[in-house]
Amino acid sequence: MMLLLFLLLIRAADGESSEKVCSYQDVLNHLNLTKDNELFSMTRPIKDYKRSTEVSLELLLYAILDVKEIDQTFVPYVWILMKWQNDYISWDPHDFCGITNVSLPTGVLWKPDLTIEEMIEKDKAPPSPHLTIDYNGTVFVQNDQVLVSTCRMHVYKFPFDTQSCTLSFKSVVHTVTEIRLVHHWSSSETTEWSRELMRTQYEWLFLNMKVTNKSVTTFGAEQDMIIYTISMKRRPLLYIINFLLPVFFFLCLDLASFLISDRGGEKLSFKVTVLLAVTVMQLILNEILPSSSNRIPLIAVYCIGIFGLMLLSLLETIVVMYLMEKDSAPQDDETDGDQSLNTDCGGKRGKASVSWCEGGNKKWNPCVCICDVAADEATPAELLKGSSSQLTEEPNALVKLSDELKDVVKTLILLLNSRKEEEKPGYWTKKTETINKAYFIFYITAASLFLVFMFFNWTHA
Repeated sequence: MMLLLFLLLIRAADGESSEKVCSYQDVLNHLNLTKDNELFSMTRPIKDYKRSTEVSLELLLYAILDVKEIDQTFVPYVWILMKWQNDYISWDPHDFCGITNVSLPTGVLWKPDLTIEEMIEKDKAPPSPHLTIDYNGTVFVQNDQVLVSTCRMHVYKFPFDTQSCTLSFKSVVHTVTEIRLVHHWSSSETTEWSRELMRTQYEWLFLNMKVTNKSVTTFGAEQDMIIYTISMKRRPLLYIINFLLPVFFFLCLDLASFLISDRGGEKLSFKVTVLLAVTVMQLILNEILPSSSNRIPLIAVYCIGIFGLMLLSLLETIVVMYLMEKDSAPQDDETDGDQSLNTDCGGKRGKASVSWCEGGNKKWNPCVCICDVAADEATPAELLKGSSSQLTEEPNALVKLSDELKDVVKTLILLLNSRKEEEKPGYWTKKTETINKAYFIFYITAASLFLVFMFFNWTHA
């Protein structure tokens, strides 16, 4: 009994030691799958040519690298997963120690010739060097690609815009009877997987991905096409802070310039400076937006509208300054005439507005000078000195001096009154005040209505 048990243990040990060892090469040898075997690489892997090859295509968005509005290009980083059936590949996993799949170089097997219609630049990243085959003949390929594709941008609502870019997959030469393109994941599943995979979006926020199938006719041949539509929304905060708010602040500065006096050139130079600042902002905007847009973007209307309001404000200031100059021109002529009269009065400029004549009589002289009737007539100062000396000599000298001082005071009052009359605003100056008030009201009303119009269009257009 013990001997029998011992023999059984020895046989069990020999069975374990003689367990079958398998390798991937055994599978390849079984399939006769080599690089030189044209059966696997030359033609479509189908035993009946009338039957089409069904290619399953799935796309996942990994990152939105760049969106160039001026070039109208979209640069995503995507994962492309494809699988199809090869009729010449099959084995029983039980015959090969449970091996169910094998990895091979991509050049060994035939692959569908799929292309992306919107692609304008060849992917610089090398494709995946391997593919996987299953025991039932399913071939699976996964590629990571950085695609540079064309995308028509709609920048009407920039920077509050939403863009939709498409990636259209189809065969280059095979018709619908040879290759059928299908997808197994719905739009919601593709969107959910992409959101979980998403690593970076930069200034764009990924919204969703829509998957559709359609047939197209190319040079008379019908082909299957799968279209992936990627929707994304711009993050506008950076543009609001760096562009929209500065332009609005320039509008506020131009509005505040109404508090500056119209006399002098300070107000005019200030308005020109603010206008030039808005022009610089427009040049920056021109470098961002595409020139091929069918509709004028709202942000361009925003800049043009504010520029137009500032331009009207500048023109109003020029007109007001011109009208004020019309009032000052006659006053300058009168001043020149007074100076000539003063020079002609006795051959020397007077400094008082009283003419002292013979007999001590005083009269108002409009030429604002002291006109000597006689060459040896005394000046007012000399008369005052003479009167002071006469106080000791004549009893009635004090009364005479008092009368003279009263006349001088009356003359000074007349001088002050004439100066006030000269300082009163002229006709055109009064008109400019009315113009300023009317334009200020118009400016505030027009700016408010314009800003409300822009806000409504940006939020509801």
